[in-house]
Amino acid sequence: MNPTLKKALIITGVLVAVLLIWLIFFHKKTEPVKVVAEKPTTGYIAQSVTATGKIEPVDTVTVGTQISGIIAALYVDFNSKVKKGELLAQLDKSLLQATLDQFKGNLENAQAQLVFAKNNFNRQDLLFKTDAISKADYDSALNTLNAAKGSVASIQAQIRSAEKNLSYANIYSPIDGVVLNRNVSLGQTVAASFSTPTLFIIAKDITKMEVEANVDEADIGDVKAGNRASFTVDAFITDQFGGTVKDIRLHPSVSANVVTYTTIINAPNDDEKLKPGMTANIVIYTKEVNNAMLIPAKALAFTPDSSLMKDYQIVGKVAHKGGKHKGGGGAGGGSTANQISHSAKSRNDSSGITKQHATVWLLQGTKLVQKRIEIGLNDNTHVEVLGGLTAEDMVATGVSGGAGGTVGAASSSPGGSPFLPKRAPRGGGGGGGGRTP
Repeated sequence: MNPTLKKALIITGVLVAVLLIWLIFFHKKTEPVKVVAEKPTTGYIAQSVTATGKIEPVDTVTVGTQISGIIAALYVDFNSKVKKGELLAQLDKSLLQATLDQFKGNLENAQAQLVFAKNNFNRQDLLFKTDAISKADYDSALNTLNAAKGSVASIQAQIRSAEKNLSYANIYSPIDGVVLNRNVSLGQTVAASFSTPTLFIIAKDITKMEVEANVDEADIGDVKAGNRASFTVDAFITDQFGGTVKDIRLHPSVSANVVTYTTIINAPNDDEKLKPGMTANIVIYTKEVNNAMLIPAKALAFTPDSSLMKDYQIVGKVAHKGGKHKGGGGAGGGSTANQISHSAKSRNDSSGITKQHATVWLLQGTKLVQKRIEIGLNDNTHVEVLGGLTAEDMVATGVSGGAGGTVGAASSSPGGSPFLPKRAPRGGGGGGGGRTP
């Protein structure tokens, strides 16, 4: 056989073998393009804002001293539970007692002077009435008596002041609570000359805490007293804590040109897990709806292109092949009365929700029909439908199959940030699980 022909046959055989191996083992048949569709579900949806804040006791009292002295005794320490009127500490009383004793001695002397002045005045009074002495001698005796009375009254006031100062040497708790901080030690000298020194900080009730949330000025307009809130702390990252917005303080805080408003959230702490000073990652639910009709948010971004026209009959405006999937637009059929499952007026679990219009595509067998609907809340995962759909409609969310695998609007629906606390949804189906208590 001709060597050239033999070489050509070998090469041809190798190519055929490679082609067969590729067809058998590596070549995958292109799946037919199919539209992915879902029925609307019923569940919970909410609009929320996120913030960070600090956990603080509802009420704290700073305990100080009105007098200077040396700490002679301490009866409580950090985390001690105290009752109202309980003795917390004592100052050294020796100088205060000496001052009181000195004033008492002065009082005895003044009282003796008063007795002498009174007796002398009585004698002078008798003599004056018989014209035995002059008016000047009588006035002198009366003046001495009045001065003695004033001296006694002055020293009595000094004694009351000294007794009060002596009582201030005992430091009592003004409330029932827990000692958060102790700023003094045994033997330490405290001076109350210009300002009251802080000895203890007592929290009134640590089973009731507050979260001081710093809400951005862009979000504060939706936050109102009574809004539900949930938060997590780093110490118990898997636990969800609940609370209620109590107040929004009007005084703004400005840091690096960022304006925030302190929002107070009541937080029950019956198990005493929450401790003062913990950092909280907070979600405040500004609007909430239970039993809402929901569709996936990616349904709003789905728009069929011309490549689907060979398999589906498309009723509505389509994008050119290879065009970007984009949100609702174009004309659609108007909703009738029997297609509106519920309206904003009939809902009593939310308020102030603005109706918006959007366009979705309904899958009806091999037909794709463009539909204009009314929507409410959108949490980027689900969208609340206010009108235009029924529970049996199949809403297109994307396409699967073809050379590119699954294609659609799934990538256009942003997920939640892993750095933000997860929401605590309530209600059933569609929107999420049970509500955190």
